[in-house]
Amino acid sequence: MLSIEHFYALLALFLLYAGLRNLRERRYAHAAFWTLIAVLFAAGRPVLDAAKAGDKLPAQWAGAAVIALALLATRMRREHIEEAPEAQRLASALRLGHRLFVPALIIPVVTVLIVLLGPKIAIGGTRLFGEGSITLIGLAMACVLATFAAIAVTRERPVAALGEGRRLLDTMGWAALLPIVLATLGGVFAASGVGDAVASIVSMLIPADSRLACVLAYGLGMVLFTVIMGNAFAAFPVMTAGIGLPLLVQEHGAAPAILGSIGMLTGYCGTLMTPMAANFNLVPAALLELDDPNAVIRAQLPTAIPLLLVNLALMYWLAFR
Repeated sequence: MLSIEHFYALLALFLLYAGLRNLRERRYAHAAFWTLIAVLFAAGRPVLDAAKAGDKLPAQWAGAAVIALALLATRMRREHIEEAPEAQRLASALRLGHRLFVPALIIPVVTVLIVLLGPKIAIGGTRLFGEGSITLIGLAMACVLATFAAIAVTRERPVAALGEGRRLLDTMGWAALLPIVLATLGGVFAASGVGDAVASIVSMLIPADSRLACVLAYGLGMVLFTVIMGNAFAAFPVMTAGIGLPLLVQEHGAAPAILGSIGMLTGYCGTLMTPMAANFNLVPAALLELDDPNAVIRAQLPTAIPLLLVNLALMYWLAFR
């Protein structure tokens, strides 16, 4: 039975490889950073089991490790890591053509198939996929299959996947962790009652009996929180707990699935407009060596604003049908 812990262990091995490569190249801060994350991924389940059994010490060590990561991040510097010559990369791109998109397309297709069909797949009466988030398991499985597909399409050696993965990881640096950190931050905010505080403030500022006002508050709130926190995953639990569920679903009868899906898409409009979404907006500008670090954001604004308006209209029209 496959569980998300199997894929976390695989990810830990890759991060450990990145740490060892950096250690060999005397990039000690990078080596310590990736190695520490590898340990956290590998030890996640034992830490949770110990916490459930009443032993808080492993969780406290994990918390200390997270603080150490924040300190190490300040020591990490972006440096040029050797890659294949430009002529070789161009020749490879011309040779492979659109087949380069096959590994990328495998990820969403396989993820959706596993989410829809995975719970029904069993071998010898035992389910193939374990309990937990089938979406995460499907995404992890899809990434593994996409890696094999990339090796087959490019006809490179498997070690090339490790080398290029490590190069991209070091190019992004600590920003590679932002999606996980920000999603965790959203969960922390929701658990600490920020959603209730938001609901209280919104109820004072807008007419809660107005469906349109609640839709605008939810959609624009998703954008604002995403701009502040850099990730719609962080904004979603806060805004849904504060406005989406109590006002739109429970009071006005909105369909939760439609409201949630359009709400997330509305939050992504904020992702297009903020430097806090570093891995989407700042890292590409650095990789492309653009003079203006906000050039990606400027290019995305003409798409983000009309998309936001369309999402608000769709939310108001579809969620209450």
